[in-house]
Amino acid sequence: MIVFLPVLASLVASFGWATGIVLAQAPARALGAFEFTRIQLIACSAIVALLCSALGYWQSVDWQAWPAFVLNIGLGIFLGNLAMIECLRRGGPRRTELLLCLKAPLVAAMAYLWLGEVLQPGDIAGAVFVLAGIGLAIFYGNDPSVESERMSGGLLPVVLLGAGAAALQGFGYLVVKPMLLSGTEPLAVSAVRLLGAALLISVIGLWPAKAFRSDADLTTMLLARTILPGFIGYVVASSLLLYAFANLPAGLAAVLGSLSPVFVLPVLWLKERRPPRPQALFGAALAVVGASIIMIF
Repeated sequence: MIVFLPVLASLVASFGWATGIVLAQAPARALGAFEFTRIQLIACSAIVALLCSALGYWQSVDWQAWPAFVLNIGLGIFLGNLAMIECLRRGGPRRTELLLCLKAPLVAAMAYLWLGEVLQPGDIAGAVFVLAGIGLAIFYGNDPSVESERMSGGLLPVVLLGAGAAALQGFGYLVVKPMLLSGTEPLAVSAVRLLGAALLISVIGLWPAKAFRSDADLTTMLLARTILPGFIGYVVASSLLLYAFANLPAGLAAVLGSLSPVFVLPVLWLKERRPPRPQALFGAALAVVGASIIMIF
């Protein structure tokens, strides 16, 4: 049960991101990466801060670990999420999730070099199955005739943005693992991260640059469609993955937290009324087998 809960948390986090990134594509294209991220960070940081206050989690924060928070906020959330949203706007949800699955091997490598974590043979085998399944699910799940799969601009910027987002977000989660191990509540870590990132992006947004402005009219419906995927991703999924990072080796938590490309398939099926291709379903099954190997061994 002790191992099952963090594994389940990382899987639910993957499903949350899959749902959130599908819901986020349309409002992100309308508002632009900066304005979309700014609204999400401000709204979600307020929600998480209220939850922490109500639950009394602020007392668990180790404020002496502020350098880790600074790195997490600046690199993991601010730059990482800007890169992810721009990748989503240009390449669509499936391509974005494919590139974000690079987070797993990148985190595993960083954890090995930095924290000295070593994966067992069964864990490595399961991770290979998971990553192979993710690749199949995305490569054979694309359908250019579907609106969400249409790419704007060249492929190289999409690849660079997605790979950069994976590396930055993975580093952001890894850098706060020591404070999670020391007893800081995952929701409190999320609150500090989001509040810091909201402050940073608000200050930067004061600069009167065209790149920081949106031409779209912010209606009540557009505001709600912007906040909802942010709540799913920043509040629910991020907190669950932080809990998984605190109770599993970083590489394994990242692998299980990278299953969102597989979960994107049924979410898009429900949204667009088009079933995924058989190869994509096989890839999803392969990823589930890999996750099962990790859970068993």
